[in-house]
Amino acid sequence: MQSRTYIRDLGGRAGEEVVIKGWISVRRDQGKMVFFDIRDFSGTIQTIVLPGSAAIEIAKEARQESVVAITGKVNERPEKNKNAKVMNGDIELEVLGLEILAQAETLPFDMSADGFNLDLTTELDHRALTLRHPRLQAIFKVQAVIIDSFREFMKSQEFFEFQAPSIVPATAEGGAEVFQIDYFDKKAYLSQSPQLYKQIVMTAFERVFSVNKIFRAEPSATTRHITEVVSLDVEMGFIDSWRDVRDLSEKTVRYILDQVKTKCPRELEFLGATLPNMIESTPTMSLTEALAKLGAGADKDLNPEQERKLCEIIKEETGSDFVYVYGYPTRQKPFYVFPNPENPEFNEGMDLLCRGVEWLSGGRRISDYKQLLEHVDKWGMDPAKIEMFLEAFRYGVPPEGGFAFGAERMTMQILGLKNIREATMFPRDMNRIDVRLNDNKEE
Repeated sequence: MQSRTYIRDLGGRAGEEVVIKGWISVRRDQGKMVFFDIRDFSGTIQTIVLPGSAAIEIAKEARQESVVAITGKVNERPEKNKNAKVMNGDIELEVLGLEILAQAETLPFDMSADGFNLDLTTELDHRALTLRHPRLQAIFKVQAVIIDSFREFMKSQEFFEFQAPSIVPATAEGGAEVFQIDYFDKKAYLSQSPQLYKQIVMTAFERVFSVNKIFRAEPSATTRHITEVVSLDVEMGFIDSWRDVRDLSEKTVRYILDQVKTKCPRELEFLGATLPNMIESTPTMSLTEALAKLGAGADKDLNPEQERKLCEIIKEETGSDFVYVYGYPTRQKPFYVFPNPENPEFNEGMDLLCRGVEWLSGGRRISDYKQLLEHVDKWGMDPAKIEMFLEAFRYGVPPEGGFAFGAERMTMQILGLKNIREATMFPRDMNRIDVRLNDNKEE
Protein backbone atom coordinates (compact mmCIF):
# COMPACT_ATOMS: atom_id res chain seq x y z
CA MET A 1 0.00 0.00 0.00
CA GLN A 2 1.12 3.54 -0.69
CA SER A 3 2.30 5.65 2.21
CA ARG A 4 -0.39 7.66 3.96
CA THR A 5 -1.10 11.29 3.01
CA TYR A 6 -2.47 13.61 5.67
CA ILE A 7 -5.70 15.30 4.61
CA ARG A 8 -4.25 18.80 5.08
CA ASP A 9 -1.68 18.00 2.37
CA LEU A 10 -4.14 17.09 -0.41
CA GLY A 11 -4.37 20.61 -1.82
CA GLY A 12 -2.56 21.11 -5.13
CA ARG A 13 -2.47 17.37 -5.85
CA ALA A 14 -5.32 17.13 -8.38
CA GLY A 15 -4.92 14.07 -10.61
CA GLU A 16 -2.76 12.17 -8.12
CA GLU A 17 -3.60 8.86 -6.46
CA VAL A 18 -3.24 8.96 -2.65
CA VAL A 19 -4.00 6.97 0.47
CA ILE A 20 -5.73 8.62 3.43
CA LYS A 21 -6.79 7.19 6.79
CA GLY A 22 -9.31 8.54 9.26
CA TRP A 23 -12.89 8.54 10.52
CA ILE A 24 -16.17 8.89 8.63
CA SER A 25 -17.60 12.14 10.01
CA VAL A 26 -20.60 12.24 7.70
CA ARG A 27 -22.21 9.72 5.36
CA ARG A 28 -24.59 10.80 2.56
CA ASP A 29 -26.31 8.45 0.11
CA GLN A 30 -27.38 10.11 -3.14
CA GLY A 31 -28.91 7.66 -5.58
CA LYS A 32 -26.34 4.98 -6.23
CA MET A 33 -23.46 7.16 -5.07
CA VAL A 34 -22.11 7.36 -1.52
CA PHE A 35 -20.43 10.47 -0.12
CA PHE A 36 -18.19 10.41 2.96
CA ASP A 37 -16.63 13.31 4.82
CA ILE A 38 -13.38 11.86 6.13
CA ARG A 39 -11.33 13.46 8.92
CA ASP A 40 -7.93 12.86 10.41
CA PHE A 41 -6.04 14.96 12.95
CA SER A 42 -5.07 17.43 10.23
CA GLY A 43 -8.37 18.19 8.50
CA THR A 44 -11.38 17.00 6.50
CA ILE A 45 -12.05 16.03 2.87
CA GLN A 46 -15.18 15.06 0.97
CA THR A 47 -14.94 11.69 -0.79
CA ILE A 48 -17.24 10.12 -3.37
CA VAL A 49 -17.79 6.44 -4.13
CA LEU A 50 -19.17 6.03 -7.66
CA PRO A 51 -21.62 3.24 -8.55
CA GLY A 52 -19.10 1.36 -10.68
CA SER A 53 -16.32 1.52 -8.10
CA ALA A 54 -14.88 -1.64 -6.64
CA ALA A 55 -15.40 0.00 -3.26
CA ILE A 56 -19.17 0.52 -3.56
CA GLU A 57 -20.21 -2.68 -1.77
CA ILE A 58 -17.91 -2.01 1.17
CA ALA A 59 -19.09 1.61 1.24
CA LYS A 60 -22.67 0.44 1.71
CA GLU A 61 -21.63 -1.19 5.01
CA ALA A 62 -19.52 1.63 6.41
CA ARG A 63 -21.18 3.56 9.25
CA GLN A 64 -20.56 7.04 10.60
CA GLU A 65 -17.47 7.15 12.86
CA SER A 66 -16.02 3.97 11.39
CA VAL A 67 -12.25 4.05 10.88
CA VAL A 68 -11.25 3.59 7.24
CA ALA A 69 -8.31 3.52 4.86
CA ILE A 70 -9.07 4.95 1.42
CA THR A 71 -7.15 4.82 -1.83
CA GLY A 72 -8.43 7.53 -4.11
CA LYS A 73 -7.84 10.04 -6.87
CA VAL A 74 -7.79 13.75 -6.06
CA ASN A 75 -10.17 15.64 -8.36
CA GLU A 76 -11.03 19.30 -8.65
CA ARG A 77 -14.64 20.05 -7.74
CA PRO A 78 -16.89 21.55 -10.38
CA GLU A 79 -16.76 25.33 -10.11
CA LYS A 80 -20.33 25.55 -8.79
CA ASN A 81 -19.51 23.11 -5.94
CA LYS A 82 -16.35 24.82 -4.68
CA ASN A 83 -16.44 26.24 -1.15
CA ALA A 84 -13.60 28.51 -0.10
CA LYS A 85 -14.84 28.62 3.51
CA VAL A 86 -13.93 25.00 4.28
CA MET A 87 -10.69 23.07 4.11
CA ASN A 88 -10.23 21.34 0.74
CA GLY A 89 -13.35 23.08 -0.52
CA ASP A 90 -11.98 23.08 -4.07
CA ILE A 91 -11.21 19.34 -4.31
CA GLU A 92 -12.75 15.96 -3.54
CA LEU A 93 -11.42 12.42 -3.43
CA GLU A 94 -12.79 9.78 -5.78
CA VAL A 95 -12.66 6.51 -3.84
CA LEU A 96 -10.93 3.68 -5.70
CA GLY A 97 -10.38 1.35 -2.76
CA LEU A 98 -11.90 1.24 0.73
CA GLU A 99 -10.94 -0.76 3.82
CA ILE A 100 -12.87 -0.60 7.08
CA LEU A 101 -10.25 -0.73 9.81
CA ALA A 102 -12.78 -0.53 12.66
CA GLN A 103 -16.55 -0.63 12.18
CA ALA A 104 -18.51 1.69 14.48
CA GLU A 105 -21.77 0.71 16.08
CA THR A 106 -24.90 2.72 15.29
CA LEU A 107 -24.50 6.11 16.99
CA PRO A 108 -26.79 7.04 19.90
CA PHE A 109 -27.40 10.50 18.38
CA ASP A 110 -26.63 12.59 15.30
CA MET A 111 -22.96 13.58 15.22
CA SER A 112 -23.15 15.71 12.08
CA ALA A 113 -22.30 19.40 12.38
CA ASP A 114 -25.87 20.45 11.66
CA GLY A 115 -27.60 17.81 13.78
CA PHE A 116 -25.42 17.99 16.89
CA ASN A 117 -27.65 19.72 19.41
CA LEU A 118 -27.22 17.92 22.73
CA ASP A 119 -27.88 19.19 26.22
CA LEU A 120 -24.70 19.47 28.30
CA THR A 121 -25.51 16.47 30.50
CA THR A 122 -25.87 14.16 27.50
CA GLU A 123 -22.75 15.63 25.93
CA LEU A 124 -20.73 14.88 29.06
CA ASP A 125 -22.29 11.43 29.58
CA HIS A 126 -20.97 10.47 26.13
CA ARG A 127 -17.68 12.41 26.27
CA ALA A 128 -15.69 9.59 24.70
CA LEU A 129 -17.79 10.05 21.58
CA THR A 130 -18.68 13.74 21.59
CA LEU A 131 -15.01 14.77 21.73
CA ARG A 132 -14.89 13.75 18.07
CA HIS A 133 -17.36 16.45 17.04
CA PRO A 134 -15.86 19.48 15.26
CA ARG A 135 -17.41 21.89 17.79
CA LEU A 136 -15.62 20.30 20.72
CA GLN A 137 -12.44 19.86 18.74
CA ALA A 138 -12.51 23.58 17.90
CA ILE A 139 -12.93 24.46 21.60
CA PHE A 140 -9.97 22.38 22.71
CA LYS A 141 -7.75 23.46 19.83
CA VAL A 142 -8.27 27.04 21.01
CA GLN A 143 -7.50 25.98 24.57
CA ALA A 144 -4.29 24.28 23.45
CA VAL A 145 -3.21 27.52 21.76
CA ILE A 146 -3.97 29.46 24.96
CA ILE A 147 -1.70 27.18 27.01
CA ASP A 148 1.02 27.01 24.33
CA SER A 149 0.96 30.81 23.93
CA PHE A 150 1.29 31.29 27.66
CA ARG A 151 4.39 29.10 27.64
CA GLU A 152 5.82 30.82 24.56
CA PHE A 153 5.43 34.30 26.01
CA MET A 154 6.85 33.39 29.40
CA LYS A 155 9.90 31.78 27.83
CA SER A 156 10.37 34.79 25.56
CA GLN A 157 10.58 36.89 28.75
CA GLU A 158 13.20 34.50 30.21
CA PHE A 159 10.92 32.85 32.74
CA PHE A 160 11.86 29.38 33.99
CA GLU A 161 9.22 26.63 33.90
CA PHE A 162 8.81 24.27 36.85
CA GLN A 163 6.25 21.72 38.04
CA ALA A 164 4.68 22.12 41.47
CA PRO A 165 3.46 19.11 43.49
CA SER A 166 -0.23 18.25 43.67
CA ILE A 167 0.04 16.66 47.14
CA VAL A 168 0.87 19.20 49.84
CA PRO A 169 1.15 19.27 53.66
CA ALA A 170 -0.79 22.54 54.01
CA THR A 171 -2.93 24.84 51.90
CA ALA A 172 -1.75 28.07 50.34
CA GLU A 173 -5.13 29.77 50.46
CA GLY A 174 -6.31 28.61 53.88
CA GLY A 175 -9.95 27.85 54.54
CA ALA A 176 -11.85 24.61 54.37
CA GLU A 177 -12.33 24.27 50.62
CA VAL A 178 -9.63 21.61 50.21
CA PHE A 179 -9.55 17.88 49.53
CA GLN A 180 -7.97 16.02 52.41
CA ILE A 181 -6.35 12.73 51.46
CA ASP A 182 -4.79 9.82 53.35
CA TYR A 183 -1.07 9.92 52.72
CA PHE A 184 0.15 6.65 54.11
CA ASP A 185 -0.65 7.15 57.81
CA LYS A 186 -0.67 10.96 57.59
CA LYS A 187 -3.04 13.69 56.44
CA ALA A 188 -2.26 15.64 53.30
CA TYR A 189 -4.15 17.78 50.80
CA LEU A 190 -4.62 18.21 47.08
CA SER A 191 -3.07 21.52 46.11
CA GLN A 192 -5.33 24.58 45.81
CA SER A 193 -2.53 26.51 44.17
CA PRO A 194 1.21 26.25 43.41
CA GLN A 195 1.59 29.63 45.14
CA LEU A 196 3.98 28.69 47.95
CA TYR A 197 6.13 26.58 45.65
CA LYS A 198 6.40 29.19 42.93
CA GLN A 199 7.57 31.70 45.54
CA ILE A 200 10.22 29.23 46.72
CA VAL A 201 11.37 28.53 43.17
CA MET A 202 11.39 32.27 42.42
CA THR A 203 14.08 32.73 45.09
CA ALA A 204 16.33 30.44 43.05
CA PHE A 205 15.45 31.37 39.45
CA GLU A 206 13.95 34.90 39.91
CA ARG A 207 11.39 34.61 37.08
CA VAL A 208 9.27 31.43 37.04
CA PHE A 209 6.04 29.99 35.69
CA SER A 210 4.11 26.74 35.83
CA VAL A 211 1.20 24.90 34.23
CA ASN A 212 -0.43 22.85 36.98
CA LYS A 213 -3.63 21.06 37.90
CA ILE A 214 -5.16 22.53 41.05
CA PHE A 215 -8.12 21.39 43.11
CA ARG A 216 -10.89 23.36 44.84
CA ALA A 217 -13.41 21.57 47.07
CA GLU A 218 -16.04 24.23 46.57
CA PRO A 219 -19.51 22.84 47.38
CA SER A 220 -21.13 24.73 44.53
CA ALA A 221 -22.53 23.97 41.14
CA THR A 222 -22.18 27.17 39.14
CA THR A 223 -21.54 27.76 35.45
CA ARG A 224 -18.05 29.12 36.09
CA HIS A 225 -16.60 26.85 38.80
CA ILE A 226 -15.22 23.32 38.60
CA THR A 227 -13.22 21.20 41.02
CA GLU A 228 -10.11 20.51 38.93
CA VAL A 229 -8.54 23.36 36.95
CA VAL A 230 -5.48 23.93 34.77
CA SER A 231 -3.81 26.89 36.47
CA LEU A 232 -1.30 29.08 34.60
CA ASP A 233 0.95 30.69 37.22
CA VAL A 234 3.68 33.34 37.15
CA GLU A 235 6.00 34.74 39.83
CA MET A 236 8.86 37.25 39.52
CA GLY A 237 11.34 39.04 41.76
CA PHE A 238 12.62 42.60 41.96
CA ILE A 239 9.36 44.41 41.31
CA ASP A 240 8.66 47.95 42.46
CA SER A 241 4.91 47.57 42.98
CA TRP A 242 1.85 45.55 42.06
CA ARG A 243 1.68 47.62 38.88
CA ASP A 244 4.67 45.69 37.52
CA VAL A 245 2.60 42.52 37.91
CA ARG A 246 -0.36 44.16 36.23
CA ASP A 247 1.78 45.26 33.28
CA LEU A 248 3.23 41.78 32.73
CA SER A 249 -0.18 40.13 33.02
CA GLU A 250 -1.60 42.59 30.48
CA LYS A 251 1.19 41.77 28.01
CA THR A 252 0.62 38.05 28.61
CA VAL A 253 -3.11 38.21 27.93
CA ARG A 254 -2.56 40.42 24.87
CA TYR A 255 -0.06 37.92 23.44
CA ILE A 256 -2.43 35.00 24.03
CA LEU A 257 -5.31 36.79 22.30
CA ASP A 258 -3.09 37.68 19.33
CA GLN A 259 -1.99 34.05 18.98
CA VAL A 260 -5.55 32.72 19.16
CA LYS A 261 -6.56 35.22 16.47
CA THR A 262 -3.64 34.20 14.25
CA LYS A 263 -3.69 30.43 14.76
CA CYS A 264 -7.41 29.69 15.21
CA PRO A 265 -9.35 31.69 12.58
CA ARG A 266 -11.34 28.64 11.38
CA GLU A 267 -12.17 27.60 14.93
CA LEU A 268 -13.31 31.10 15.90
CA GLU A 269 -15.49 31.36 12.79
CA PHE A 270 -16.95 27.89 13.31
CA LEU A 271 -17.85 28.71 16.92
CA GLY A 272 -19.09 32.21 16.07
CA ALA A 273 -16.66 33.66 18.62
CA THR A 274 -15.47 37.26 18.79
CA LEU A 275 -12.27 37.91 20.72
CA PRO A 276 -12.56 40.38 23.59
CA ASN A 277 -11.17 43.85 22.89
CA MET A 278 -8.04 44.88 24.79
CA ILE A 279 -7.33 48.56 24.21
CA GLU A 280 -3.85 50.10 24.37
CA SER A 281 -4.04 50.76 28.11
CA THR A 282 -6.42 48.60 30.12
CA PRO A 283 -8.65 50.59 32.51
CA THR A 284 -7.45 50.21 36.12
CA MET A 285 -9.23 51.30 39.30
CA SER A 286 -9.32 50.59 43.01
CA LEU A 287 -12.10 48.56 44.59
CA THR A 288 -13.34 51.75 46.22
CA GLU A 289 -13.49 53.49 42.83
CA ALA A 290 -15.23 50.49 41.26
CA LEU A 291 -17.90 50.43 43.97
CA ALA A 292 -18.44 54.18 43.58
CA LYS A 293 -18.86 53.79 39.82
CA LEU A 294 -21.47 51.12 40.53
CA GLY A 295 -23.23 53.38 43.02
CA ALA A 296 -22.60 50.79 45.74
CA GLY A 297 -21.57 51.42 49.31
CA ALA A 298 -18.35 50.24 50.92
CA ASP A 299 -17.97 46.52 50.55
CA LYS A 300 -15.37 43.77 50.92
CA ASP A 301 -15.49 42.56 47.35
CA LEU A 302 -17.40 42.64 44.09
CA ASN A 303 -20.15 40.09 43.76
CA PRO A 304 -20.76 38.38 40.38
CA GLU A 305 -23.53 40.81 39.42
CA GLN A 306 -21.33 43.80 40.25
CA GLU A 307 -18.48 42.34 38.18
CA ARG A 308 -20.84 41.96 35.24
CA LYS A 309 -22.20 45.49 35.61
CA LEU A 310 -18.75 47.06 36.00
CA CYS A 311 -17.57 45.41 32.78
CA GLU A 312 -20.63 46.75 30.97
CA ILE A 313 -19.91 50.29 32.18
CA ILE A 314 -16.22 50.11 31.23
CA LYS A 315 -17.09 48.70 27.80
CA GLU A 316 -19.50 51.56 27.16
CA GLU A 317 -17.08 54.21 28.44
CA THR A 318 -13.82 53.00 26.86
CA GLY A 319 -14.50 50.17 24.42
CA SER A 320 -12.41 47.82 26.57
CA ASP A 321 -13.69 44.38 27.48
CA PHE A 322 -11.13 44.33 30.30
CA VAL A 323 -10.73 46.20 33.57
CA TYR A 324 -8.27 45.80 36.45
CA VAL A 325 -9.52 46.22 40.02
CA TYR A 326 -6.99 46.53 42.85
CA GLY A 327 -6.86 47.35 46.56
CA TYR A 328 -9.00 44.68 48.20
CA PRO A 329 -9.38 44.39 51.99
CA THR A 330 -6.26 42.68 53.32
CA ARG A 331 -8.14 40.17 55.47
CA GLN A 332 -10.12 38.98 52.44
CA LYS A 333 -7.01 37.73 50.65
CA PRO A 334 -4.47 35.00 51.51
CA PHE A 335 -1.78 35.63 54.12
CA TYR A 336 1.03 36.23 51.62
CA VAL A 337 -0.56 39.25 49.84
CA PHE A 338 1.29 42.51 50.53
CA PRO A 339 -0.62 45.17 52.51
CA ASN A 340 -0.60 48.74 51.22
CA PRO A 341 2.04 50.52 53.40
CA GLU A 342 -0.04 53.71 53.46
CA ASN A 343 -3.26 51.90 54.39
CA PRO A 344 -2.64 48.35 55.64
CA GLU A 345 -6.36 47.57 55.73
CA PHE A 346 -6.12 47.25 51.95
CA ASN A 347 -3.62 45.19 49.97
CA GLU A 348 -1.70 45.34 46.70
CA GLY A 349 -3.64 42.53 45.11
CA MET A 350 -5.52 42.91 41.85
CA ASP A 351 -8.00 41.08 39.62
CA LEU A 352 -8.50 41.30 35.88
CA LEU A 353 -12.16 41.20 34.85
CA CYS A 354 -13.36 40.51 31.32
CA ARG A 355 -16.91 40.30 30.03
CA GLY A 356 -18.27 40.22 33.55
CA VAL A 357 -16.06 37.46 34.94
CA GLU A 358 -12.75 37.42 36.83
CA TRP A 359 -10.02 36.19 34.48
CA LEU A 360 -6.88 36.62 36.50
CA SER A 361 -5.72 37.36 40.06
CA GLY A 362 -2.36 38.48 41.33
CA GLY A 363 -0.37 41.26 42.92
CA ARG A 364 2.59 41.93 45.15
CA ARG A 365 3.57 39.42 47.87
CA ILE A 366 5.07 39.90 51.30
CA SER A 367 8.85 39.43 51.09
CA ASP A 368 9.89 40.40 54.66
CA TYR A 369 10.26 37.39 56.94
CA LYS A 370 9.00 39.06 60.15
CA GLN A 371 5.98 40.56 58.39
CA LEU A 372 5.20 37.19 56.84
CA LEU A 373 5.32 35.49 60.27
CA GLU A 374 2.91 38.08 61.64
CA HIS A 375 0.45 37.27 58.84
CA VAL A 376 0.85 33.52 59.36
CA ASP A 377 -0.16 34.07 62.99
CA LYS A 378 -3.05 36.43 62.16
CA TRP A 379 -4.43 33.99 59.60
CA GLY A 380 -4.28 31.16 62.14
CA MET A 381 -1.86 29.02 60.16
CA ASP A 382 0.54 26.42 61.54
CA PRO A 383 4.12 27.56 60.71
CA ALA A 384 5.39 23.99 61.01
CA LYS A 385 3.29 22.93 58.03
CA ILE A 386 4.84 25.56 55.77
CA GLU A 387 8.36 25.38 57.17
CA MET A 388 9.99 24.88 53.77
CA PHE A 389 8.19 27.96 52.45
CA LEU A 390 9.21 30.06 55.44
CA GLU A 391 12.83 28.88 55.22
CA ALA A 392 13.24 30.68 51.90
CA PHE A 393 12.29 33.97 53.54
CA ARG A 394 14.88 33.58 56.32
CA TYR A 395 17.60 33.78 53.71
CA GLY A 396 16.61 36.74 51.57
CA VAL A 397 13.63 37.30 49.26
CA PRO A 398 13.44 40.30 46.91
CA PRO A 399 10.29 42.40 46.46
CA GLU A 400 8.18 40.10 44.32
CA GLY A 401 4.76 39.30 42.93
CA GLY A 402 2.87 37.25 40.41
CA PHE A 403 -0.44 36.22 38.98
CA ALA A 404 -2.46 33.20 37.91
CA PHE A 405 -5.43 32.36 35.73
CA GLY A 406 -7.38 29.28 34.72
CA ALA A 407 -7.13 27.92 31.19
CA GLU A 408 -10.72 26.70 31.24
CA ARG A 409 -12.27 29.99 32.31
CA MET A 410 -10.23 31.93 29.74
CA THR A 411 -11.36 29.48 27.05
CA MET A 412 -14.97 29.85 28.16
CA GLN A 413 -14.84 33.64 28.05
CA ILE A 414 -12.95 33.93 24.77
CA LEU A 415 -15.39 31.63 23.01
CA GLY A 416 -18.55 32.92 24.69
CA LEU A 417 -19.46 29.52 26.16
CA LYS A 418 -22.26 29.39 28.71
CA ASN A 419 -20.72 26.83 31.06
CA ILE A 420 -17.11 26.20 32.05
CA ARG A 421 -17.73 22.45 31.66
CA GLU A 422 -17.95 23.05 27.91
CA ALA A 423 -14.34 24.26 28.10
CA THR A 424 -13.15 21.30 30.18
CA MET A 425 -12.29 18.08 28.41
CA PHE A 426 -13.12 15.84 31.38
CA PRO A 427 -14.81 18.08 33.97
CA ARG A 428 -14.72 17.35 37.69
CA ASP A 429 -17.33 18.87 39.95
CA MET A 430 -19.37 17.90 43.00
CA ASN A 431 -21.77 15.95 40.77
CA ARG A 432 -19.48 14.25 38.25
CA ILE A 433 -16.30 12.20 37.95
CA ASP A 434 -16.75 11.14 34.30
CA VAL A 435 -20.09 9.60 35.32
CA ARG A 436 -22.74 11.39 37.34
CA LEU A 437 -22.14 10.57 40.98
CA ASN A 438 -25.82 10.07 41.76
CA ASP A 439 -25.80 7.23 39.23
CA ASN A 440 -22.58 5.70 40.55
CA LYS A 441 -23.95 3.73 43.46
CA GLU A 442 -21.71 1.32 45.32
CA GLU A 443 -22.75 -2.31 45.18
